[in-house]
Amino acid sequence: MSLVAALVSAALLPGFAPFATGPHGGTVLEGMFPQSFRAGYVYLPPGYRPTVPYPVVYLLHGMPGSPSEYLAGTDLVDFADEAISSGRVRPFLAVMPAAGTRAKYNGEWAGQWERELVDGVVPFVDRHLSTIAAPAGRVLAGLSAGGFGATYIALRHPTLFGTVESWSGYFHPLRDGPFKRATKAELAADDPRTIAQGEPEAVARMRFFLASGPFHSHWFTPAETWAFARTLRGLGAPVRTFYYGARRGEWKAQLAAGLTWALRGQ
Repeated sequence: MSLVAALVSAALLPGFAPFATGPHGGTVLEGMFPQSFRAGYVYLPPGYRPTVPYPVVYLLHGMPGSPSEYLAGTDLVDFADEAISSGRVRPFLAVMPAAGTRAKYNGEWAGQWERELVDGVVPFVDRHLSTIAAPAGRVLAGLSAGGFGATYIALRHPTLFGTVESWSGYFHPLRDGPFKRATKAELAADDPRTIAQGEPEAVARMRFFLASGPFHSHWFTPAETWAFARTLRGLGAPVRTFYYGARRGEWKAQLAAGLTWALRGQ
């Protein structure tokens, strides 16, 4: 995307400016989403046109962390530009908000940060960009703590997101962030497994991609990913699982596999 085109695209999003460009003309904008304390990013595909509705992938970062990990750690822009240009995936937008008031925030994608995404970021993106503003057009994905956030938020808002992806995520709330003072009963009620079992008809209308790599923290185990997949299948939901056995390239491989599955070219 040329500088002029990038500036025109940035003008569509108040408070955003061109940040980077991809090898095939995609562009990344940086700015502040509504209700956010830290900058986030938006990826626009090569040849973005404001008259064409695009699916949107919302990407939740790990904790502590920053949305920039998708640009630096998973090579999102290179993957997206190449996959779109080759026809492997359909053109899409990627939205990367931030949780916490600073990069050292080590809580969960819940409470204030859930509301920021649902009430601030999603309506903002639908209002200013050309999106498929329906569950079938929205993917919610995340890595590690972002994987918990993706499943937790999507299950609590099943009419908002149609596809859910967890990349080496966990599936139980930790007693930190918004859950720091939660009782055992409150933690149980906020467990994605409990939420899913309480909404079987809604869950069956969603689709899930659950990926795992090797152990990377004591909160995460691959076995929990496979167990959650069985729970969802038992409720009638379509589930795809994926395993990448090496630590090196773990996040990049899971993102590429997950987004290729969710956004197969048509």
